[in-house]
Amino acid sequence: MALFVHKYGGTSMGSTERIKNVAKRIAKWHDAGHQIVVVPSAMSGETNRLIGLAKEIMPQPDQRELDMLASTGEQASVALLAMALIAIGKNAVSYAGWQVPIKTDSAFTKARIRSIDDTRIRNDLNAGKVVIVTGFQGVDEEGNITTLGRGGSDTSAVAVAAAMKASECLIYTDVDGVYTTDPRVVSEARRLKTVTFEEMLEMASLGSKVLQIRSVEFAGNYKVPTRVLSSLTDPLIALEEEANSGTLISFEEDSNMEQATITGIAFSRDEAKITVLGVPDRPGIAYQILGPVADANMEVDMIIQNQSVDNKTDFTFTVSRADYARASDVLNRTRDSIGAASIVGDTKVSKVSVVGVGMRSHVGIASQMFRTLSEEGINIQMISTSEIKISVLIDEKYMELAVRALHKAFDLESGDPAAGDRIDA
Repeated sequence: MALFVHKYGGTSMGSTERIKNVAKRIAKWHDAGHQIVVVPSAMSGETNRLIGLAKEIMPQPDQRELDMLASTGEQASVALLAMALIAIGKNAVSYAGWQVPIKTDSAFTKARIRSIDDTRIRNDLNAGKVVIVTGFQGVDEEGNITTLGRGGSDTSAVAVAAAMKASECLIYTDVDGVYTTDPRVVSEARRLKTVTFEEMLEMASLGSKVLQIRSVEFAGNYKVPTRVLSSLTDPLIALEEEANSGTLISFEEDSNMEQATITGIAFSRDEAKITVLGVPDRPGIAYQILGPVADANMEVDMIIQNQSVDNKTDFTFTVSRADYARASDVLNRTRDSIGAASIVGDTKVSKVSVVGVGMRSHVGIASQMFRTLSEEGINIQMISTSEIKISVLIDEKYMELAVRALHKAFDLESGDPAAGDRIDA
């Protein structure tokens, strides 16, 4: 007997019919002798509906009360799923996060998990029950209900799996795994059998919407094997087939196979570039520019400081497109104090990245990437690198061309393991 945590997204819980299918799938796993803890999201669109109601009452809703409201979506889901299981003869029980309890800090709408008491869950599992726990929420030291932010149900599921030392955390969603790139951009994109946590973390941070980035960080920190697979298949598909489907997010050292050079091509349309021109080239200038941006709770990504000419330099960085106007406003207010000549920007840029742990042991990745883009006539505006990633900023009109060209250049559409697929050891 093994313990598995199942997480079902809003699409999987999108209607009573789909909830009944989720119940059938869970029952199949339970009938095979496994202990099952389920963490479902709110029904598709429900959280947006609740937040919309709040804003009709109060344009800037009180954060504590917003968490009280938003958390009810998941509470409805767990109760409905428990009823669906009971209706087919399964002994099931549902809990809100505060009943477990899942303890968090007091950062309303973006709380972080501090601890999970698994006593109640284990007692129920040992009694043969399926246990269903709300995702996305917890309770702080003062007894206030908190939420983890959008996509927080993934984080809840992985956290429960870590606390319970589950064999695997299965994230059921509306896609059947992690692909070498977005199949909507490259039709030849392939589903990966396995991917490392490091690679998945990079891909999540670069715009992949398959998993929420905090859940990947949690899984990596606590070494929770996590599988992404589809909930839209036949719920009565053979258990062995389902258990080996999708994409397993695991650890590099778990595989004795040689790692592929490049795993996938990630991209982000949500980019904007800001350049602060003609600032004094002196110690502390980077902090003077970026400090106010950070104080306004905006994240900076790629950064370039140009060569000094006559003790003046240009400083360029990127922010999310949604933060562009605010960041520009902050910099214009500090322009005179930092001695900048002017501030210019561009919201029509995109980021494209090649990702792969195999880059550590293979040379020439950067040159191949740059050559490929050059042959397509694509100009590189900025470059950033990590041990397993190279990112470039380009004009947004070339983004899909760049992704297709790089996907082909690194032979990711082939089934050759040396070109990107992972083989289960």
